[in-house]
Amino acid sequence: MLTFKDLQAGKNFFLLAGPCVIEGEEICMRIADKIVGITHRLNIPYIFKGSYRKANRSRLDSFTGIGDEKALRILRKVSATFDIPTVTDIHETSEAALAAEYVDVLQIPAFLCRQTDLLVAAAQTGKIVNIKKGQFISPSSMQFAADKVSAAGNSQIMLTERGTTFGYTDLVVDFRSIPMMQQFGYPVVTDITHSLQQPNQTSGVSGGLPQLIETIARAAIAVGTDGIFVETHPDPQNAKSDATNMLHLDLLENLLTKLVRIREAV
Repeated sequence: MLTFKDLQAGKNFFLLAGPCVIEGEEICMRIADKIVGITHRLNIPYIFKGSYRKANRSRLDSFTGIGDEKALRILRKVSATFDIPTVTDIHETSEAALAAEYVDVLQIPAFLCRQTDLLVAAAQTGKIVNIKKGQFISPSSMQFAADKVSAAGNSQIMLTERGTTFGYTDLVVDFRSIPMMQQFGYPVVTDITHSLQQPNQTSGVSGGLPQLIETIARAAIAVGTDGIFVETHPDPQNAKSDATNMLHLDLLENLLTKLVRIREAV
């Protein structure tokens, strides 16, 4: 199975991809099967992504999950079936040890990247820790987030760019953040689809600009990102979370093929 050293040593970019939230076993297996085939053909190291629970939702009536352990068991089955690592978000310190029993990478959501206790709890599991850069902080400030994890005895750290707040309802990607965060010595991921969210809509449901997924992805690869993060779904319009900014699963292979060519060129 893919290791942290593989992520650091690979000539190609690596991929974190899957649905926003675990909706059920059948759809996760379907998505994973499709992406494993694509990434195998293109020689892209792959980590399956799925949130076992969504804690950051605009409205109280928004879908949050199918049940923690049920969703985590699905992530474990995906990993065992396809021999691939998995990544999921955690939101509170008590979740770190639980999620670590099922997945290989613990992800710290952007809004929580300064939460010291959460970072330390994730570090202490011994799992890879992917810290998303807050929409409200500079790339240089991510050094302190990484330091909290490394000081807790864990150097298996990834940092993720996912856009910066631009007014109340938009995000913008500052591509300088990729080389700036790479200077800390950790792999840097660019979260393509979340960078295209349009949060804080009056409807209480985030908007998005999925038509720009290829634009942001191509730019990130050209700048030299180590990995990319893409949420994808076979029916985005009816997805239970982040429906407005996910990539249709049928479009993923064409996108990744173009990105591999750009990576080879640069």
